[in-house]
Amino acid sequence: MISKESKNVVRTRVHERIRRRMLGTAERPRLNVYRSLNHIYAQVIDDMRGVTLVSASTNEKKEGRAKGERKATGGNVAAARAIGKLIAERAKAKGVEKVVFDRGGYLYHGRIKALADAAREAGLKF
Repeated sequence: MISKESKNVVRTRVHERIRRRMLGTAERPRLNVYRSLNHIYAQVIDDMRGVTLVSASTNEKKEGRAKGERKATGGNVAAARAIGKLIAERAKAKGVEKVVFDRGGYLYHGRIKALADAAREAGLKF
């Protein structure tokens, strides 16, 4: 009987294969993306020092939210665009202009593409 591997196991293998060739440096750190069912996370990482320079996610606390207002989830393209813009703004504030895009083994489609396009529009180069 042949066992079918889960999507996440396959994604992890693809991500490991990508990471063998990709390295974030101080001049050009790595923009890493992780996508869960309800949220999306992005980090700009300097692999040479092993330091996360900036991060953004839909799981962060929202300042100024009215009492009883629901927390926005990141399971949609609009939230991914917002995180892409936010990570680019934070990276530029730290002096990062160019990055290497690490899609995390996900297909370059949907939320991943929306985040990347928004980060490019906000001024990151990759």
